[in-house]
Amino acid sequence: MSVHTPPGTYVGPAIDVEGLNKHFGNKHVVKNVSLRVERGEILGFLGPNGSGKTTCIRMLCGLLTPDSGRGTCLGLDIVKGSALIKRQAGYMTQKFTYWDDLTIRENLDFVARMYEMPNRAAVVDRALQDLGLAHRANQLAGTLSGGWKQRLALAACLLHEPQLLLLDEPTAGVDPSARRDFWEELHRLAARGISVLVSTHYMDEAERCHKLAYIAYGELLAQGTASEIVESLGLTTYAVMGGDSVDLGERLRGAPGVVQTVAFGTALHVSGLDAAALGATLAQLVAERPALRFERIDTKLEHAFIYLMSRTVDHEAAPALARAAG
Repeated sequence: MSVHTPPGTYVGPAIDVEGLNKHFGNKHVVKNVSLRVERGEILGFLGPNGSGKTTCIRMLCGLLTPDSGRGTCLGLDIVKGSALIKRQAGYMTQKFTYWDDLTIRENLDFVARMYEMPNRAAVVDRALQDLGLAHRANQLAGTLSGGWKQRLALAACLLHEPQLLLLDEPTAGVDPSARRDFWEELHRLAARGISVLVSTHYMDEAERCHKLAYIAYGELLAQGTASEIVESLGLTTYAVMGGDSVDLGERLRGAPGVVQTVAFGTALHVSGLDAAALGATLAQLVAERPALRFERIDTKLEHAFIYLMSRTVDHEAAPALARAAG
């Protein structure tokens, strides 16, 4: 029986899950995570290494069973329908998993054969054309650069016409030009109604997503559009110019109103949750050092994620410090 499923067969969001939990032994790696991805939406999944992103993706595509939680992927129950989800979603792993000693065409033909797709040759030809691989069709995969391997992996994910792509750090180690081309392709796919969940460490990629979710140590800390996430944190940010950013960062660390200092080029960006206290601290600094000047700037997504990262580091460090003190 063919596993090929025509597109557009599900109703509702591509991903709609609530309260997902997963343990490995005594380690609670995913903690009550809820995600929703609409049709044709690109959701950026961000977080530090070991935060639970890959485990979440594997639960969504049917490779892991959650310990608890519920929801659907492509309209299918993530537990009862896991076998069908694996057949109907496209999953791209962090590591290149295709065969170095086969050509691009042979790799794609093998994948099409595993999906028991009719008209394999025509399907492979179309994939080669759509992803710009036709002129390299007979090149061995092992000789490809990172960007071309990435393109082959995406072509393989798309062979069975999935309506959901789950991409686990697909651009890691790929040059900026190839990353840009890859994201242009993702937006073309989204415009066709294909939903995408993509994990990334790159801030420029995060800003190209329709919505974002930030996870750390298994907990989902923020979710929404870039502007919604920035606004929800309530940070006020100033740029301080005219001095040594390292020295200024040391001087301001822990000062009233200051929760974060980050060097950006020749300026130091200083953020806080209490706008009045932050403004007063910077005014006092400039009074002491007249060569300095400061101005209020918009809080950017990068400021927000650096702040979220610092909070999670503090959160994890506290129990360890308490154990050490005990």
